[in-house]
Amino acid sequence: MRKSTIKIAILGIAMLAGLFLRANDAHAGKLETAVFAGGCFWCIEADFESVKGVKDVVSGYTGGRTKNPTYKAVSNGGTGHYEAVKITYNPMQVSYDELLRLFFRSVDPTDAGGQFCDRGDSYRTAIFVTNAAQRDAAVRAKAAAAKELGRKIVTPIETAGTFYLAEDRHQNYYKGKSIVLTRSGPKKQSAAYKFYRKGCKRDQRVSELWGSQAPFVGN
Repeated sequence: MRKSTIKIAILGIAMLAGLFLRANDAHAGKLETAVFAGGCFWCIEADFESVKGVKDVVSGYTGGRTKNPTYKAVSNGGTGHYEAVKITYNPMQVSYDELLRLFFRSVDPTDAGGQFCDRGDSYRTAIFVTNAAQRDAAVRAKAAAAKELGRKIVTPIETAGTFYLAEDRHQNYYKGKSIVLTRSGPKKQSAAYKFYRKGCKRDQRVSELWGSQAPFVGN
């Protein structure tokens, strides 16, 4: 085979590879983020990591004044921060509107004092938006939830600020393998999570509010 023919063949293969990669990039779409507070961030993380199109969920703190807050400081109060999650998702696979719909139906948006057995400001619900489009979508979703429940929704829609990652021990808590001490004795972390979620009656309350529309009961 002549060198010129080989060069043409290699060039053709390179062009096809480039087209394939661009097609894949177009299909994947640009990843976007959503930030929600819905009580214990272990539970919100577990819920949304099960959603198709969600690429990553991390637990953290946001909405407050204290820089680099710790779990202890946030739990004790006074930082202004919420326990929250940052969700990274592919908008070509799941829309922000759909994430909002799932969020409202995974919490008690009528409770201004916390969520389920967790009480205090850091456990309140909130939606943190990064632009006008997200704010408009959140307003619509909040109105739809209020109409469906026939009750006032107290979940605020806030402008997103700095999101501080929670400590490593809080990431993916629901599937951890470490042994932790619970009220019923030592348990593997994943089992402790299930014990906590059941004991806090999260799924029970969500089911009472949303019935068959509750998307994550049992997570």
